[in-house]
Amino acid sequence: MKKNITNLFFKHHFIAGLSMASAFMMVLAGCDKKPTQQILVGTINPTTGMYASFGEGGLFGVKAAVEDINKLGGVKVGDTRIPIKLISVNDESDPNKAGALAESLILQDNVKFIVAGDAPPPMHAGISQAADRYKVPYIASVGPFEPWMGMKSESPTKWQYSWGVGGFSINTPVKAGDFRADKAGYTIFSTWTGMLDQFGPQTNKKIGLICSDEPDGRGWYTLFGPALSKLGYTVVGLDRKVGLVPLETTDFSSIIKEWKDAGVDILWGNCPGPFFGSLWKQAKGMGFNPKMVSIGRGAMFYQDVNAWGGDLPLGVSTEIWWDPSMGGAVGFDGTTGKTLADRWVKETKRPVYPAIAPGYASVQVLVNAIERAGSLDPEKVNAALATTDMPSMRQRVKFDENHFSHVPIVFGQWFKTDNAQKWEIKVVYSNHDFWPKTGKPVFPLQ
Repeated sequence: MKKNITNLFFKHHFIAGLSMASAFMMVLAGCDKKPTQQILVGTINPTTGMYASFGEGGLFGVKAAVEDINKLGGVKVGDTRIPIKLISVNDESDPNKAGALAESLILQDNVKFIVAGDAPPPMHAGISQAADRYKVPYIASVGPFEPWMGMKSESPTKWQYSWGVGGFSINTPVKAGDFRADKAGYTIFSTWTGMLDQFGPQTNKKIGLICSDEPDGRGWYTLFGPALSKLGYTVVGLDRKVGLVPLETTDFSSIIKEWKDAGVDILWGNCPGPFFGSLWKQAKGMGFNPKMVSIGRGAMFYQDVNAWGGDLPLGVSTEIWWDPSMGGAVGFDGTTGKTLADRWVKETKRPVYPAIAPGYASVQVLVNAIERAGSLDPEKVNAALATTDMPSMRQRVKFDENHFSHVPIVFGQWFKTDNAQKWEIKVVYSNHDFWPKTGKPVFPLQ
C-alpha cells in the first residue's frame, strides 16, 4: 500500500504551484487536480434595519441567479465554464457601513465584481466610491434616477464602475433614440398621474406631500411638488417644505393638523415603511382621512405594511417595479418570473417581494458582460457593460450614457385577504400591454 501511494506521489509531484509536501497531501486526499477556478463575486444588501425588505428580497434573487448559472457549469469565459463563488455581507441599512464593507470585500476577500438587489439611492454611494477607487464593476438596482444621478454627479470620479440595472425616473423622460423614449410607464410621474387622471377630478385637488429628508425623499419632494402644481393641484405648504422632515421624526401632529385644516384630499410621498406607518397611525387618530394615499418606497413590501397594524394598509397605493404578472421576465435555463416567485414563496413562506427580481437581474447582467468580454479582467468587463442590451428578469436591459437602465413600472394598491397573509398588492393601473391589471382601484379610501 505504501509503495503504491509513493509511486502515485512521484507521478503527480509536479502539480503547478505546489510544494512537494503539499502535493503529497493532495494525493493522500485523493485530489490530483488543480483547485477549481471560481469567480469571486461580492454582494452587499440591507438584510436588517429599515430597508430589510429590500435586502432580503435582493439577496434571494442574487443567490437564485448564482445557483442557476452554476447549475449550467458556471459563466462561460472563452471555452471554459467557471462557477461563481458568492460572498455576502449585510450593511444593516446603514449607508455609512456600505462603503467600508465594499472595501473589505475587494481588499480582503479579493472579489472582482460586486452585485446587489434594489435599495434606496443613499445605500449605493459608498459602494460606488469604493468601486471607482479599486476599479471593480458594481451592478445593482439603484432606485430612482434623479437622486442617484444627483449623488453620482457630485462624485469626483462620476462613478464610472457603477451600473444601475432596473431603475425608473421620477419625472425625467427617457432620452430620444432609446427604445423606451416617449412611452408612458417608465417614470413614476407618468404612472401615478394616470391614476390622478381617473380620480383627481373627484377630489378638491389639494395634496399633502410627505417625504423623508434624505436623497431619495428630497428628490421626490422637489420634483413632485412643482410638477403637481403645474397640473393644477395645490400642494399644501410646498413653499415652506411642509412634509419634508428628518428620518428620525416621530411626532407628525403639526403637519397632519395643517393638512387637515386645509382639507387635503390626497396624500402623496416617499419615505421608509416604519416612518410612514408612524405618520399614518397618527393621521387616523387625528381624524385625517384623505380620499387617496400613494406612498413610494414605504408601501412596497408586505412586511412593512403589515407592521402598521389594523386596517391601515387598506387601499394605500404605491409603484410596483416587478411582480410575477409582468410579461417578458426571463432568467437562466428556463427560469421565469413565476418560477422565481414560486421558489421565494416555497423557501420563505412569505408573499412575493418585488426586490427578488432586481437581485437576479444584476447577476444576469454581470454574467452577460463577462461572457461578451471573454475575460475576467474587471476593466474589460466594465467596458462590455457599456454595450449591454439583453433580456432579463426585469425585461430588456440597455444602459444609457449615465450607466442607467430604465424599467417599466405600474401602479398598485393593497387589498385585504381572508388568508394567513392578510394583505396582497394588485396592479390597478398599467401603461403596458405586457403587464395587465390584476385588480380594480379602490376610491375613495374612507
